[in-house]
Amino acid sequence: MSKWTEMKLSNEELAHYSRHLTIPEIGVEGQKKLKAGKVLAVGTGGLGAPMLQYLAAAGVGTIGIVDFDKVEASNLHRQILFGASDIGRPKVEVAKERLQEINPHITIETYETRLTSENALEIIKNYDVVADGTDNFPTRYLINDATVMLDKPNVHGSIFQFEGQISVFNYTGKNGDRGPNYRDLFPEPPPPGLVPDCAEAGVLGVLPGIIGSLQASEVIKILAGIGEPLAGKLFLFDALHFRTQSVTIKKNRDNPLTGENPSITELIDYEVFCGVGGNGRDEEDEVSEITVQEFKTLLDRGEDVQVIDVREPHEYDIAHIGGELIPLNTVSDNAGKIRRDAKVVVHCKAGTRSAKAIRQLQEAYGFDNLYNLQGGILAWSKEIDQEVPQY
Repeated sequence: MSKWTEMKLSNEELAHYSRHLTIPEIGVEGQKKLKAGKVLAVGTGGLGAPMLQYLAAAGVGTIGIVDFDKVEASNLHRQILFGASDIGRPKVEVAKERLQEINPHITIETYETRLTSENALEIIKNYDVVADGTDNFPTRYLINDATVMLDKPNVHGSIFQFEGQISVFNYTGKNGDRGPNYRDLFPEPPPPGLVPDCAEAGVLGVLPGIIGSLQASEVIKILAGIGEPLAGKLFLFDALHFRTQSVTIKKNRDNPLTGENPSITELIDYEVFCGVGGNGRDEEDEVSEITVQEFKTLLDRGEDVQVIDVREPHEYDIAHIGGELIPLNTVSDNAGKIRRDAKVVVHCKAGTRSAKAIRQLQEAYGFDNLYNLQGGILAWSKEIDQEVPQY
């Protein structure tokens, strides 16, 4: 007997879900399936915030939330689950409170931790569906591999400035065939620093609301057993020009998880795999770094230091720490302006673009006196001078 058949809906639940119950494709049977369903949301950020609210409101019986972050002011323009009074609080704590207010008839499980190779299988095994709301490649590959190993569908979403994408990976259809997974679409991660995150590149505030809501829709369809989930397809959305596109994803025979000759049989070190950990870069790619505290000490001592800001002019107008503005795409053309007779501290918003600029200068011009400011202007604002705006 399926677990949903044993479910009962109280009078309060019947009232709460009345608009669902009148849809023939859902009805009481579908609502019971939702109540019996268990979904794990990884991330409560831009994608997770709207997704979680709609999953809770729809009556998904058990929702797990994995996140180790605290609410920050810069979250509020898109992460509508949180408010100004929540700044500094753990996101999972606030999320649980808000979701229980939306629907007191469901269970919320929280995991205030980073999802890792050590805990992923243990956490994910208890859920029917995983919804990936993360913003970094190591965790995306980790979620993919763990869901494949546990045979769980993975509802994936990602966003960048005005563009978003969504797909359902590792979904087993009614015919018993398992669909493609994330590694069929992206066999290898991009080189470190090539794709900036939202902190560096920005994102239109409403975009994660759109993509996160679509993720919630796919989760609901999977749990209720209705419609056609977005398996084997990648849906692309361009908010700036209001364009959509659906791309077919085919299985890759060389997929190291599910191909003809699998080489990955257990979870790996995904930081190293994606080249973002200390052991993931070749020695020649390493750049020297300096913390904001060390940088401040240099300035306080009056040492001869040149400061280069590789952000864009509109970012400099929002906040700056007095550096010479040389945007990343003009660094090579302006190499002659960069000194060789003193320490040069290069910074951007969070440290990604400045590291890329340093590598370019080292490789093309042989600089050996460049230091990347760890955490960029965001770290300076948090740890040294809170008068410098965060954005």
